[in-house]
Amino acid sequence: MARSASTMEKLDWQGEVLSVQPRIRLLRSFDQRSHSYLGYALMLSGWINGQNREFSVGIGKAAQTKHLFQVGDMVKGRASPVMDPRMEPVELYKASGLKVVKRTDFVEQEPPPWHGPPPELEIYRERGHRRLDPRTYSAKCLSCIWGCRMPVEMIIDQWKPNQKKYRFETFCYGPKACSFYRAGPVRTVPGRKGMSWREEDWVDEDETSHRGMND
Repeated sequence: MARSASTMEKLDWQGEVLSVQPRIRLLRSFDQRSHSYLGYALMLSGWINGQNREFSVGIGKAAQTKHLFQVGDMVKGRASPVMDPRMEPVELYKASGLKVVKRTDFVEQEPPPWHGPPPELEIYRERGHRRLDPRTYSAKCLSCIWGCRMPVEMIIDQWKPNQKKYRFETFCYGPKACSFYRAGPVRTVPGRKGMSWREEDWVDEDETSHRGMND
C-alpha cells in the first residue's frame, strides 16, 4: 500500500555497495508490455536510521553517470522511503547528498557475475531482456549489473483501467551464454473475465534475437 506523506522524511544512510542494477518498472496489459526506465537501484550493507542492515536506494540516471557507483564502493547520502512499495524495486528513493566515501579496491574476477559500473539505461533498452528464475536471481545474480528485479503493474481489463494487480518479476540483460542463467517457469498474465496469457519462450527469443550468444 502507498505510504502517507508523513513518512517522506529523508533518512541518512551509509554503506558498502553490494550491487548496482537498472531500476525499471514494467506495465503489463495482457499480451502487451511497456517499460519505464527510472534510474538505478543500489543494494547496500551498512547503517540507516541508526540500524545496521542491508537496504536498497533508488538513484537517477544523472547521479549514476556522475558517481559511477560499483560493487565495493563505500557510499553515503540521504533518501526518502518510497511512497508505494508496489511500484518500486527499492526501499528508499529521491536520494540526495550522494558521495563516494571510498572507492573499491575490488579486483574483478572472471564473470559471471559482471561487476563494475553498469552501462547507460539506453544500453539495457537496446539489449532487451529474458525472464530470469527468481531463485537463480537471488542465489547468483544479485550483484550482477545485468540482473534486474522489476515491479510489475498489471491492467486486468483495458476497459476498466483501475482494475490492477501488482507483483515483481526478475529479468536478465546479460550474455545469453551465461552459465548461471536459468529461465524458470513461463509467466502467466491475468486478463479480463478470467482469461490469461502465457509469455512463452518465443517472446524472450524475439526480444534478444539481435544479440549473439556472448553479446
